[in-house]
Amino acid sequence: MQMQQIRYFLALCEERNFTRAAGRCGVTQPSLTNAIIALERELGGALFQRRPAIALTVLGHAVQPYLQRVAENADHARDAAQAIADVRPANRAPAAPEPLTPSPACPSS
Repeated sequence: MQMQQIRYFLALCEERNFTRAAGRCGVTQPSLTNAIIALERELGGALFQRRPAIALTVLGHAVQPYLQRVAENADHARDAAQAIADVRPANRAPAAPEPLTPSPACPSS
């Protein structure tokens, strides 16, 4: 699963239209469609009902909150990294990262 696919999924959840979601993401509609299809294959089923109108399937509803949190956490990580980069003098090496511990919501595999 790629961040790009997650962002496309979330845009499509909000827009409920492949063309508008693609425009919002700055990609062509076929690129967005292919990414959604690949994500559906990886997750094992359709995320959207395509006709008569775009709507989330049961699977789409089930994964949406998790994928929303992934996107939000990625944004927070980028913001934190940028804040550190803005404060750290250019000639100093970054500090060693703290060890990662599994989140209760994310069991280790």
